[in-house]
This record gives sequence, structure tokens and C-alpha cells, in this order.
Amino acid sequence: MPVPWEALIPFALLTACFGATGTLFSVAKRATNDGKPPRYNLDAWDQMMVERDRRLTGSHRGQSTEPIAPKGFATSSIWQTERIQ
Repeated sequence: MPVPWEALIPFALLTACFGATGTLFSVAKRATNDGKPPRYNLDAWDQMMVERDRRLTGSHRGQSTEPIAPKGFATSSIWQTERIQ
């Protein structure tokens, strides 16, 4: 049975479009995660550590090796407080 060569052009176009879309989506995901692969299945502890890293470094994927936290870390608490009058 002969191969319908006319069908290969749309097949190649669809394959290229899906491949380009997937590649661009992967690049966009990595760009928003500082070049690292995305995290999956985060539990409460992991989310708390991500929030701590964001407050320490300004990036949710950044980590700090400094043993002492910066001065702004003391006042950037995630707990909401009320003013006492």
C-alpha cells in the first residue's frame, strides 16, 4: 500500500507546533524557577521553607549560605499583627 506523501506536511507542521509549544513552556517554567526544574508535591514543611527562602533571598528558589540572617529578616515576618492602641 503506498504512503500518502501529502499527509506528511501537515503531520510535520503539527509535530513542530507541539514541540515548539512544549519547549517554550519548559523554558518559561525554568525561567520563573531561577533555572531549576519546578517543584512538585510540596507539603506544609516545604512550603514553609520556600517562604523562608523567599524572605531571606528575595527569590522563592534562592538559598542563602550565610549563618546570620540579614537585618530585614527580623521585620519581614509572615505573621500578621495588629496595632495595640
